[in-house]
Amino acid sequence: MRWYIALAFFLLRLIGRLPLRALQGIGAAIGWLLWITPNPLRRKATQTLSFVITQFDAQSRHGLLKSSLIETGKSALELCKVWSGDPHAALALVREVRGGELFDKALAAGRGLIIAAPHLGCWELLNFWLCSRTKIAIAYRPPRQPALEPLLVRARGALAAEQVRAEGSAGVRTLFKRVSAGGAIGILPDQQPKAGEGEFAPFFGTPALTMVLLSRLAQRTGATVLFAFAERLPGGEGFRIHFLPAPDGVADADLPTAVAALNRGVENCVELAPAQYQWAYKRYSIRPPASADA
Repeated sequence: MRWYIALAFFLLRLIGRLPLRALQGIGAAIGWLLWITPNPLRRKATQTLSFVITQFDAQSRHGLLKSSLIETGKSALELCKVWSGDPHAALALVREVRGGELFDKALAAGRGLIIAAPHLGCWELLNFWLCSRTKIAIAYRPPRQPALEPLLVRARGALAAEQVRAEGSAGVRTLFKRVSAGGAIGILPDQQPKAGEGEFAPFFGTPALTMVLLSRLAQRTGATVLFAFAERLPGGEGFRIHFLPAPDGVADADLPTAVAALNRGVENCVELAPAQYQWAYKRYSIRPPASADA
């Protein structure tokens, strides 16, 4: 780990000693500044929300932009608490679990479990919670800045999760092997694949390039698919974890049908806490050929 990354890791843990309420308060202030000043994050969120045509009208999208930037600020600062070096203290922030019986039933069935965890709420805390309940392999995409990868691996590995690069055939084989053996894996279902490696399917009314990996794993292994996220509670009170069943068709052999169901599953999660979705993620940056000009 390079010296400046090690320094960042030290500062992260130092800041993480602050109470969650204080961290989220600072984050909310940063998010408010993002809202009132021109910046790339606001521009990306505005562009993404401009594509969302079925769930939110123009007026509500404008309000959602402000609240989502504030929640984005909270998300960034609360990572200091989650990654503070004491995962059990972080787990104490989980106040409630809804749909936990779905998770327990899937584990007991022993047919494999795929957790689809969108960019919603505090997905890093969800990872810790899952690791505290079962052995799990978590698929991740390496950061654009390679120097940051050791920090992410170290911070996320506090509860000994198996971290698998979601790139190349080796990573896919590892995930397939874990699920086929009845194990659990976690995947970000709304992570945009590279051009030519996915299928377009509606996401809040607009075609979005969608991964096929999750659906193929489910179809070939017969594993249970559950959607999950950790909702941020108001006032720095902690988090509520949700488990939702996957929509019918997520493991369909017909890929367009399967990825459409996958996106519906993400939508079902987002509708429970729309401001906490990472709208600044460029979900629609790759367009279908017919929409290239638009």
